[in-house]
Amino acid sequence: MTKSQLPKAYRHPYELDPQFKKSVAYFSMEFAIDQALKTYSGGLGFLAGSHMRSAYELKQNVIGIGVLWKYGYYDQTRKTDNAMDVQFREKIYSFLEDTGITFTIEVHHTPVSVKAYFLNPKHFNTVPMFFLTTDIDGNDWLSRSITMRLYDSIESAKIAQCMVLGLGGAKLLDELGYEPDVYHLNEAHAVSAAFHLYQKFGSADEVRKRMVFTTHTPEDAGNEKHDINQLNVLSFFGGVPLETVREITGIHDNVFNHSLAALRLSHKANGVSKLHGEVSRHLWGGYPNIPEITHVTNAQNQRYWTDPELDHAYRAGDGKAVAERKKTLKAGLFKVVADQCGKLFDPNVLTIIWARRFAGYKRPDLLVQDHERFDQLMNQTKYPIQCIWAGKPYPSDEGATHIFNSLIYRSYLHPNMAVLTGYELGLSKLLKDGSDLWLNTPVVTREASGTSGMTAAMNAGINFSTYDGWICEFAEHGKNAFIVPVAPPNLSSGERDDQDRNHFFDQLEQEILPMYYDRPDDWNRLTLQSMKDVNAFFGSNRMASEYYEKVY
Repeated sequence: MTKSQLPKAYRHPYELDPQFKKSVAYFSMEFAIDQALKTYSGGLGFLAGSHMRSAYELKQNVIGIGVLWKYGYYDQTRKTDNAMDVQFREKIYSFLEDTGITFTIEVHHTPVSVKAYFLNPKHFNTVPMFFLTTDIDGNDWLSRSITMRLYDSIESAKIAQCMVLGLGGAKLLDELGYEPDVYHLNEAHAVSAAFHLYQKFGSADEVRKRMVFTTHTPEDAGNEKHDINQLNVLSFFGGVPLETVREITGIHDNVFNHSLAALRLSHKANGVSKLHGEVSRHLWGGYPNIPEITHVTNAQNQRYWTDPELDHAYRAGDGKAVAERKKTLKAGLFKVVADQCGKLFDPNVLTIIWARRFAGYKRPDLLVQDHERFDQLMNQTKYPIQCIWAGKPYPSDEGATHIFNSLIYRSYLHPNMAVLTGYELGLSKLLKDGSDLWLNTPVVTREASGTSGMTAAMNAGINFSTYDGWICEFAEHGKNAFIVPVAPPNLSSGERDDQDRNHFFDQLEQEILPMYYDRPDDWNRLTLQSMKDVNAFFGSNRMASEYYEKVY
């Protein structure tokens, strides 16, 4: 076996396509592969999961490296008063194969054993994937706990998690006797891998030749920063002396910016939409020694996400068949609404859905903040409407959890409003299938890409959104989507929210509801155009190909 080949037991189950023969190891903190494998929290994982499926479909020479989270992200449940509750429950996966590979990394100058499990491509149609865990016999409790909770709220624990992915993932490849041409860091969580590579290859230039970096967020909270001395004490740099770390990263103060280090140790980087590429070049352009930052717009895997009957009707150009199938799919979603909320929704009624990770900048409760106008919309009977919310706040984010709970309590006032718990792949699919209108409300420029609206559109849901992220490359107002105008940049946050909210209400009342109920043929035409446009560019096979063309 050469270093360009995986051991036989872990090789790709297909002959590699010649245009995708360059070998790539894709590091990600989360992967949303299947409802049965809870190794993800939100959009980053959904994106990574679709990438691994498309790499398989295209016969690419890619493998995935992630972490086996014992408790997943968390299980979202309800308290006795229906408020959101957080439950951490052990996950056991009989379909993961023990590779027999165990190795050690140092965390806080203490040896920690790491075990690797293998996800066979046959289970979920992905490329070969490896998941690392420290929850094994021989480790003390603190070491075992590193891989228990995705994005642990304790800072030192989260740093250790990044080390398992980065240092551990790079070391796993050595244990496999495998040397990929490209080390792809999907976000900066795995940047510690660069220091392992530095020790292995002897120079920062050799690291740069092999490493590429995808940044997913312009949000400050998404670009991790830690005290460089704390990282050094925790052995984050894998034995590379601190003076050398400063030299090769160009970070000479005490704030270690993970994204900045990942950029400086990569030969190519990318944002995840055209707009985000521009934002990223602006954000990082003032720093010296930054590589070229291009963009590869995020996408989702059509084969996994699209309802086959809807897709058949769309390809036949049959808008009425799409509409009929949509009612059947809505009925399936509404069984969950009835089960969780005790409300009977009607498949003939326009259904608006807001569902994604709960975060402040996404403004999940934007419309509800105007109680009077929201109540008026929900209570009018000329154009009936149904609204559903779902999503997971970060478990320690009290502000986002408060918003989630305030929506639950608000829903008590309206038989046509529901808030669902358990937003994972399974529920996400039901919500995309059941949405007539997919509501997207982020503050403009703060959503790097967003992908939930793509899979909604694949399933005949119309995007109703601010002009941000991937939407800028897709939407034509009134032709395939409904877009609110961008608020002037000189407004205060309150004035901006007021203006956006009023635009959403105005479009609902004056354009969307009359079209849906009074001009169904126009609605059907708009739906078919939306499906055509989303399938033309926003499938992840295009994205996986572009990574080879533009980044690898």
